[in-house]
Amino acid sequence: MRLHQLSVITVCLICFLSPNTELLAELKLPSFFSNQMVLQRDKPVSIWGWAEANTQVDVVFNGNTASTKSSKSGDWQITLPAMKANGRGINMVIENGDDRIELKNILIGEVWFASGQSNMAFKLQNSLDAKTDMPKSNNSAVRFFLATNTPAAQPQTNIVGTWNLSSPETSGKFTAVAYYSAKQINQETGIPVGIIQCCWGGKRSECYTSREAMLSNSHGKKMIAELDREAKSFDSAAAQKKYDAAMANWEKKAATVRAQNKDKPNAERTRLPRRPQPTKPTYENERNPTVLYNGMIHPFVGYTMRGAIWYQGEANAKPGLAEIYQEMFTLMIQDWRTRWDDEFPFYFVQLANFQSVTTAPGQRSDWATVQDQQRKTLELAGTGMATINDVGEAKDIHPKNKKTVGLRLARWALNNDYKKPMTVSGPLYKSSRVEADKMIIEFDHTGAGLKSSDGKPLQRFEITGDNETWHWADAKIHNDTIIVSCKEVREPTAVRYAWAANPAGANLVNSENLPASIFSTANN
Repeated sequence: MRLHQLSVITVCLICFLSPNTELLAELKLPSFFSNQMVLQRDKPVSIWGWAEANTQVDVVFNGNTASTKSSKSGDWQITLPAMKANGRGINMVIENGDDRIELKNILIGEVWFASGQSNMAFKLQNSLDAKTDMPKSNNSAVRFFLATNTPAAQPQTNIVGTWNLSSPETSGKFTAVAYYSAKQINQETGIPVGIIQCCWGGKRSECYTSREAMLSNSHGKKMIAELDREAKSFDSAAAQKKYDAAMANWEKKAATVRAQNKDKPNAERTRLPRRPQPTKPTYENERNPTVLYNGMIHPFVGYTMRGAIWYQGEANAKPGLAEIYQEMFTLMIQDWRTRWDDEFPFYFVQLANFQSVTTAPGQRSDWATVQDQQRKTLELAGTGMATINDVGEAKDIHPKNKKTVGLRLARWALNNDYKKPMTVSGPLYKSSRVEADKMIIEFDHTGAGLKSSDGKPLQRFEITGDNETWHWADAKIHNDTIIVSCKEVREPTAVRYAWAANPAGANLVNSENLPASIFSTANN
């Protein structure tokens, strides 16, 4: 073989294997810079991509022209000046030598990043109000970028996905929570809204946090050390052998079920057993810390946006994880803000009521612990929480009423970011004090006053005198405070409210009928 033939083959192999070199020969953009996208209004907007090394790139959009030169590795980035909202659809032209890309029908409005686990991923088509709301979802001013689930061992620069205009044909695939939130913001402001939908069911918050951030935290260091140990001991051959054996066993069971189902009507057929999945290498397993940050968060870093909305926590409601949720969740939020170099607002959903109803005080609950840890995350500036302890389902971790959730999230944005005065939350614990044999609890977000949602005496208040033995308490409203007492407790030390995975009967609300969050004075 001739030398020049070897050189050609070598160059081709390098171009195939390198994640960036395939982009150097021609002008290219990340997938989210595409037709029908929404760009953030009133902020300088970053646009970036790849081109031939050391060449000029020009961007023309909405009366603005910006130019830059690609680096020696082919990367380029420009910043367009802040622009006013525009819902009429504008084209963008990007040129690099003879290469030209024209992106069509771009809106300027509000961009929100929607992430989390399965309750954020929960589709509109499966929600409680889908039959009435999907047929009415035709709105080109509400758009969703649907990102593909992408685990990765290293931070990625791109992700597969497309922008979609809201319509009866497309909206069913949108996250229901973000859809209702976006729709409400658009209706109240008249401004276009773009949602970047980037979520994956069953994942801990640590999956969405960068390795560098995890290593800055003592708990994170331990998790990364364990991750590295697992990676070092991972045996791909053994994993493949185990998978092959599991598949062989599954095929036998599946064949038996198929034979049994052969002559049965569909309604009487037995479901096939769950198909085994291959064990992924440690750094590519989506259940592990940092893996989803690498594949699903890092590609978007720098995309100019208003803020983030988040629904997650179920996967962290476990011993050893629940107690540190505030710390790890706060770490993730700060990590994202650092990466974007923007202290953007971050609004999240508190876990809903779930599982069997408890009837005795003093119960331990990892679910309740995560809920309270979420409440305490509000100590971080620029955050807000939607309390939904009244719309959950005891037997379904995925409650179908997602409209209420989305609308409660939208309250935070409408009040804080769009200057639409309203009560953003149900009552949130503020402070407490002991007076004789009673504890006086004060709240924020009382609206025009506290009340019982059902007109009955307040329930699900517990009180203790030794921080170990809890008793059901009498709780009475006095102005914007709650007076809590119990004849068995003469010297109270702590009070807590709705401390259960499913605190049926919890009925403290404000004048807007927004429910009070779980709290414990012992944890503050």
